Amino acid sequence: MPRRLIQLFAGLVLYGVSDAMLLLAGLGVDPWDVLHQGLSRRTGEPTGTWAIIAGAVVLLLWIPLRQRPGLGTLCNVVLVGTVIDLVLAAVPPPRALPVQAAVMVSGVVLNGVATGLYIGAGLGPGPRDGLMTGFAARGHSLRLVRTCIEATVLLAGWLLGGTVGVGTVVYAACIGPLAHVFVPLFRRPEQATAHRPQAGPGYERDRSVATPSPVRSSSAALRPVMAMTRERMGPETSGPVPWLQSASVARSVSPEMRRLEPMSRLEPL
Repeated sequence: MPRRLIQLFAGLVLYGVSDAMLLLAGLGVDPWDVLHQGLSRRTGEPTGTWAIIAGAVVLLLWIPLRQRPGLGTLCNVVLVGTVIDLVLAAVPPPRALPVQAAVMVSGVVLNGVATGLYIGAGLGPGPRDGLMTGFAARGHSLRLVRTCIEATVLLAGWLLGGTVGVGTVVYAACIGPLAHVFVPLFRRPEQATAHRPQAGPGYERDRSVATPSPVRSSSAALRPVMAMTRERMGPETSGPVPWLQSASVARSVSPEMRRLEPMSRLEPL
């Protein structure tokens, strides 16, 4: 658990830093930050503060969708926006275009790493991700739901004065492949193996697939036959039945022998 918490908080802090880098670059930000930035320019409240407010409102939309937030979800709402405000207050924006481009590209890559860290911790998705998966769980296409939600917030943010530019396009094109790389990389080992069947008594593990042990299965299936054979051969007989001592012979027993049809011809040893 401590390792997961460290991974979660590291991911959320880096996520806030990466968002702040995109905002500082001034070349365009991701759709949700376009909305946060537009609201900030209209009201005068910091962008990170609006990220917290928007996250809380989105979290309320989980209630009719019957989504359950985790610890990571609640921390996401508060921590990311707080880090955005701290970084924007402490770091001046770059002026030279090459520096702006470098900051933008670094912000996108860092955002992919941060996404892998906080999702891989397995302590709950972000409020915006949970909103999308909540709608998708009701039978809608996840891709369609995500496209509609992000297009809506992007348009609203642009109308409010948020920055839409090359950074927005680069983020939209790269965040999917980056998450595809970093989410499995930082996923907890128990998450990766949770779907595998567990071996139990009478089973042999072959990598990730549990298969029945043929020797144990055969002997277990023949126990009633052995018991009934001893009964017919007499109470004085003890130990294993001779004609069933060998596993190779046991596996060659025909269906007729299992039905005990020829048992009347057996003589006590």
